[in-house]
Amino acid sequence: MKKIILGSASPRRRELLSQIGVSFEVRTSGREEIYHSAIPEEIVRELALMKAENVAGDLTDEQNEAPKDTIVIGADTIVVLDGKILGKPVDEKDAADMIGALQGRSHEVYTGVAILDYDAQGEKNVSVHAVGTKVYVNPMDEAEISAYIDTGEPMDKAGAYGIQGRFAAYIDRIEGDYYNVVGLPVSYVYQALKRIGAF
Repeated sequence: MKKIILGSASPRRRELLSQIGVSFEVRTSGREEIYHSAIPEEIVRELALMKAENVAGDLTDEQNEAPKDTIVIGADTIVVLDGKILGKPVDEKDAADMIGALQGRSHEVYTGVAILDYDAQGEKNVSVHAVGTKVYVNPMDEAEISAYIDTGEPMDKAGAYGIQGRFAAYIDRIEGDYYNVVGLPVSYVYQALKRIGAF
């Protein structure tokens, strides 16, 4: 069995990967991540690959050789409204502005997943994929937006909301993978790991 490493500090990604029965360890890298694309699907693919490569690079530095019999998973999620990326809010006003912009309409959530599969000789096979989901948010009044901000839930999340938390009350519907919006398209990840013989 190959060792599986999740290169993400996100507690939601850890929960989702555990939920589908995958045994893994978590490693993160402090290396800088800079993307060059302007297309959402390409941005998340680029960032996911960078995260995975950075973790693999740290492992290589520690071991003085490429990882062996190891799979490294990197992931990145962005929220896009009218072509503009909504990151994590810097403060409560920023969160309120984001929620105000999202309410009453639809937006897209993209997650990129990069899987680095190292064989027994340290040779690497790379797979990079992006999943998109369309999310429709019901209209919200100022009191509802303010009450949601007061929960503190928006502050560490792209787009200033968590579909799996209190914000579920305001989700009209989605088109696509729900778990992708949470932060990891786990069905895709499971099938990809199964294809490369991780189980």
